[in-house]
Amino acid sequence: MTKPPSTTRDRIVEAAGKLFHRDGIRAVSVDAVAAKAGLTKRTIYYHFRSKDDLIAAYLQTRDQPNVAIFQRWFAEAEGDTADKVKAIFCHLAENARNPRWKGCGFLRTSVELMNLPGHPAIQTGRAHKKRTEDWLCAIFAEDRPALPARTLARQIVLLIDGAFSVVLLNRDASYMETAGEAAARLIRG
Repeated sequence: MTKPPSTTRDRIVEAAGKLFHRDGIRAVSVDAVAAKAGLTKRTIYYHFRSKDDLIAAYLQTRDQPNVAIFQRWFAEAEGDTADKVKAIFCHLAENARNPRWKGCGFLRTSVELMNLPGHPAIQTGRAHKKRTEDWLCAIFAEDRPALPARTLARQIVLLIDGAFSVVLLNRDASYMETAGEAAARLIRG
């Protein structure tokens, strides 16, 4: 059971998030967000200067929870670093088997806004991916100091994001597991 949003702003972001996740950011109007939140359009614009800022705020609410779930899956997995990273992919594959799964909201948003590289949501997505890369880099630097940690972290991020794309395209979660096997091989050298 989720607790109700604590502020009007939270209520707006939650309503927008549900609609953006379901329909995509371009398909959702500010009117639709207002209706979903049970508020007026004017109230939306009181809290957000534009729909662009609302999209960025929605992604900002997804940043820490997404990194935290990767960190939890890593921490709870047994084995060495390679096994723990592979476990992240296994959990993602499990999630991808849910018929309502829609992949990575940061990547989906970047596709919808690919012609707007300065968009606040693109900047938020870029920061999220960098935060994930930095977390992996710190793990690799500590665990395998002889390896080029930044390069390895980037390779794992590429496998994660590539797997998201291929799984969405083919609707076959086993691609995520295959990417996890590749990640483990890379880590083990």
